[in-house]
Amino acid sequence: MKNYVIVTESTTDLPKNMVDELGITVIPMTFGFENESYLNYPDNREMDIHTFYERLKNGERSTTTLVNSKTFEEYFEPILKAGNDILYIGFSSGLSGTFSSSLIAAEILKEKYPDSEIICTDTLAASMGEGLLVYYAAKMKQEGKSIHEVSQWVVDNRLKLCQWFTVDDLNHLKRGGRINAMTATLGTALNVKPILHVDDEGHLIPAYNVRGRKKSINALLEKMEELCVNPEEQTVFISHADSLEDTQYLADMIKEKLHVKEVIINFIGPVIGSHTGQGAIALFFIGKSRK
Repeated sequence: MKNYVIVTESTTDLPKNMVDELGITVIPMTFGFENESYLNYPDNREMDIHTFYERLKNGERSTTTLVNSKTFEEYFEPILKAGNDILYIGFSSGLSGTFSSSLIAAEILKEKYPDSEIICTDTLAASMGEGLLVYYAAKMKQEGKSIHEVSQWVVDNRLKLCQWFTVDDLNHLKRGGRINAMTATLGTALNVKPILHVDDEGHLIPAYNVRGRKKSINALLEKMEELCVNPEEQTVFISHADSLEDTQYLADMIKEKLHVKEVIINFIGPVIGSHTGQGAIALFFIGKSRK
């Protein structure tokens, strides 16, 4: 069986040690403040993650840029030249044009390397939800599964990936056009916390609102209790926007009530964090369906 490399981008928000251990190639995405531009690597080498969120908290606005087809070519081609196939597992096409860029690059490179395979698979997911599918795929690769077996598993299971979020700052949803200014102002005054999820088309959509931070965190647990299958067999991912104490509270409740195999916590990186703001928490697990 020909060797293949799993490629993704930094929106997976996977910890650096996990990326290295699983042999995943991660393409950094771009974020920036006004005239400043940075690449988001798993080790946050270009900007400390606490610094990033402190700047957001102080009112600065971060913007992001998709990965273009030329960048995909630059990452894909050395892998092909080395005689490997490529399984790209990508950021939701419902949230970014990045996946479309990967398809363009793949078509160009297939002409140059007709004996190689490049399979591009849309996770319809973001942050450590995308990361959880990449994690399972990399584990399957280590077990000796073929590129076709792994890519098909991702397609067959991506709509079972549950992705539930809460945000602490409504102003970031306002800037992203998900709520209007009046709703943001009123919601902030009333301490309203939205619960959001990623739907079957890969879009981030509001589900409902609760009052208060603790209730919003409890709501994530309640969705897991409602949707999760075989929790004792699962590795659960939680990502957070510099809100470790609240995230640890959620992780402890999940372990206590659902007896999951493992909970892995990491930061929401600057690319996703530019849109969620400081204080967001996101929970990812495999369930009966996404909602």
